[in-house]
Amino acid sequence: MKISVIGAGSWGTALASQLALKHSDVFLWARSSELTETMQQTRQNSAYLPDVFLPEQLICTSDIEQAVSGAELILLTTPSHAIRETAQKICPYVKSDAILVTAAKGLETGTYKRMSQVIAEEIPQAADQVAALSGPNHAEEVGRQQPTASVVAATALHVAEAVQDAFMLPFFRVYTNPDIVGVELGGALKNIIALGAGAAEGLGFGDNTKAALMTRGLAEIARLGLALGANPLTFAGLAGVGDLMVTCTSRHSRNRRAGILLAEGKTAEQIQQQTNMVVEGIRATGAAYELARTYKIEMPITEQIYQVLYEGKSPKTAVLELMTRGKTHEVEEVALNGVIAFK
Repeated sequence: MKISVIGAGSWGTALASQLALKHSDVFLWARSSELTETMQQTRQNSAYLPDVFLPEQLICTSDIEQAVSGAELILLTTPSHAIRETAQKICPYVKSDAILVTAAKGLETGTYKRMSQVIAEEIPQAADQVAALSGPNHAEEVGRQQPTASVVAATALHVAEAVQDAFMLPFFRVYTNPDIVGVELGGALKNIIALGAGAAEGLGFGDNTKAALMTRGLAEIARLGLALGANPLTFAGLAGVGDLMVTCTSRHSRNRRAGILLAEGKTAEQIQQQTNMVVEGIRATGAAYELARTYKIEMPITEQIYQVLYEGKSPKTAVLELMTRGKTHEVEEVALNGVIAFK
């Protein structure tokens, strides 16, 4: 099996190095020829994933045709805002029976589409063979072969199982899930809540605050997911609460770090400028805010974070407004449906 990983950021590098331990024909494509030459020579990607060894059999290249032509499994790991352009770039070289996997966690600005939808549009010859990989997976830990669980979602079982088989290793366990809508939404929307968790931490609030944000944030994610056709059980799994927990609490989380910077008074533009990695939560907040308005879904945490990012609201004011909202049920959808009711 020839496998291509498109995008040599931290996540793409971690996945490629892992796949090369199991498969002998793995390519890692980077836009920069200088970066690929350095990786080939040093067997490290010091720019994005330092101190992680790249197996000798992993081929690093900046030649997109060499990387993609004949590949049976293709992973797109570029940031979400670059997925459409990347899919357009590789389309001429993709076989009709190739399996395409998005490992990007975001929603497209303007269209608010999930990454699998974007890929299917731009690579029509393989549109029915698109999968999404998600879960609590920090590149820094996957690259160092620390025990990790992930989930792959696809509408066709054989597609999900093919990806599962390709990735399974003693330190990387993969589960399948037919709910690609829920898996992708969980991966995209948890970044918004992580911004809030980081801001709470930056303001000096403690564990109670962070736990409340995470729990009520998960309720928002599930509420929007249900409106878009997701299975609610997905949000109780790896792509939901699992990914949310790690992104809100980990020292590796760039969205959590961005939230801390928000609490320090930095703007979204300043935060993006001072990091060499994309903070997906910033764009995802705008997309989720618009989706919530379109579908008339109540997402108060998302709304407050949107106002902090795009309207200059103080994080302290945002927290105060969240805490002084009108009273409501905890499991409002269930209560309203009469499954659980007060006597």
